[in-house]
Amino acid sequence: MTTLSVLKFESADGARSALGTLEDLAKRQLISVHDAAIVAWPEGKKKPKTEQLNSLKGAGAMSGAFWGMLFGLLFFVPFLGMAIGAAAGALGGSLADVGINDNFINDIKQKVTPGSSALFLLTSDAVQDKVVAEMKKHDPELVSTNLSAEDEERLRQAFADD
Repeated sequence: MTTLSVLKFESADGARSALGTLEDLAKRQLISVHDAAIVAWPEGKKKPKTEQLNSLKGAGAMSGAFWGMLFGLLFFVPFLGMAIGAAAGALGGSLADVGINDNFINDIKQKVTPGSSALFLLTSDAVQDKVVAEMKKHDPELVSTNLSAEDEERLRQAFADD
């Protein structure tokens, strides 16, 4: 099963810092990264910077248009030239099937704010205990995922402070 997850970091460069760990986990085959993107929102800026990560092996399963629609809807910023109106209109019912619904949108909007960053991941085959242990070093907050409610709660507890 492919999982869409969002990890939030308390600094504008936190997601970028965690990227090396994610790359290492993928190289060690502890997680399959199908696609990923970073949102970095430096303090004092009106909008965040967004970047689809093509450097990860296997990254690129989703098109730039997907990320553009998602980020346009979340932050009202075009990504790869997508128009905001088109993005909002196109991101409809079918994406709710993959966990992108009003709750997902609202959680991200409330938590990814100036001075923070987020790592958006489309993954599968994660060795969850090892991935969590390595990523926890970067102190992320799991903002949203489309895992089952039980799996999501276990993941949230794993990332919670000890």
